[in-house]
Amino acid sequence: MLRDREKFNADLTRFLDASPTPFHAVLEMTKTLLGAGFTELKESDSWSLSVGEKYFVTRNGSSIIAFVVGKEDIVDMGIKMVGAHTDSPCLMVKPQPEVNKQGYFQLGVEVYGGALLNPWFDRDLSIAGRLVYRDKKQNLKQKIVDFERAVATIPSLAIHLDREANKDRSINAQTDITPILMQCAGSTSFRNLLAEHFLGKEDKVIDYELCLYDTQPAAIVGLNDEFITSARLDNLLSCFVATQSIVNTNSEQTSLMVCNDHEEVGSVSAIGADGPFLESIVARLCTVNTSSEMISRVITKSLMISCDNAHATHPNFANKHDGGHMPALNGGPVVKVNVKQRYATNSITSSLFKQLCSDIDVPVQHFVSRNDLGCGSTIGPITSGRLGVPTLDVGIPQLAMHSCREMTGTEDPRRLSNVFIEVFNRPYNTLLEVEKQRLSGMLESLLGRQLINA
Repeated sequence: MLRDREKFNADLTRFLDASPTPFHAVLEMTKTLLGAGFTELKESDSWSLSVGEKYFVTRNGSSIIAFVVGKEDIVDMGIKMVGAHTDSPCLMVKPQPEVNKQGYFQLGVEVYGGALLNPWFDRDLSIAGRLVYRDKKQNLKQKIVDFERAVATIPSLAIHLDREANKDRSINAQTDITPILMQCAGSTSFRNLLAEHFLGKEDKVIDYELCLYDTQPAAIVGLNDEFITSARLDNLLSCFVATQSIVNTNSEQTSLMVCNDHEEVGSVSAIGADGPFLESIVARLCTVNTSSEMISRVITKSLMISCDNAHATHPNFANKHDGGHMPALNGGPVVKVNVKQRYATNSITSSLFKQLCSDIDVPVQHFVSRNDLGCGSTIGPITSGRLGVPTLDVGIPQLAMHSCREMTGTEDPRRLSNVFIEVFNRPYNTLLEVEKQRLSGMLESLLGRQLINA
């Protein structure tokens, strides 16, 4: 079992290093799915799905859905779904980014998502993402690119010039985090630099979606190798776990994995969870062995597990947690609950998950925010609201969420993958049997009181 964990984590760290952007993450997941016998589909094509077969489809190159068409009747068993997101907080390059000051060539950047800005200083940064260019034949093409080496940095201001830096320094996102790329006496075109590095002589960069990322690779750390540190653990870890789980499912139950882009900025897009991507694929999947009007019956028996990392208890800031809900690294996956529906967990979906965990000896933890602190959210409530599907929010505990260097445990990723495999393979639906005898007694008692009052 130890060797399994070590191999799983080694594959995880390789995936993290190979996925500096959502485009790269989807490309890596595509490679894994193709290697496991999945067939790629195009949304623009007519589909002819076969029972027992495995498929996937991408949208915009940054969101992906993979599914297995089960042998069991989808109307009876529903669809078992796991969802995650491919994007992470980062610094995105602006459309006209050139800044020439004091003999330095710098790039204007825009903060994507709720990023912690302090950790971005004094890092060896690279640039990756998607280019759209015009070739010598005047055709528009796209290309996924990565400098794959440190090309930029954001130097801190020396403490000698800011004696209060350790006390109350604030960061102005417009003026303080402009990265330096090189020394340059004159003006420089960033698009020309991109073309010189990635394209042919007659090709011209038209536009791009590029972000900066920390070049330090993912690592196993701790005296006992109990931790993983990396960029983008939120939420590429969940994408990796979901992918590894669906490629290890059988073909008995209809199973689906969705990894959406744009979660960190609200999910409202054609490729986000608040867009039509998943809804349209579920509708097409339901037509395999039933008519379209049966979709609502399928959804009521389905389950969506929204997988997004959870806040582990920070030993230096334990007072930021509710005293009864303090998840620990390597303590097992975390069920996330919020009565304001920032998480979509309810008692049924939580119980189904905890029962499966108990059956395979996986410990379970719980997270609830303090009443005096705000609560983040996930794709869970959004997906549940769009589809009406029973939903659970879970995640692997981590520290330093939204930093450019995050931390989690080495035990939990493999544990959660095993649970998801169980979710995909085990026959059940979310329509739990109601305790009819007790319900009948309650109704009789209520009717009796009404007659007395009358």
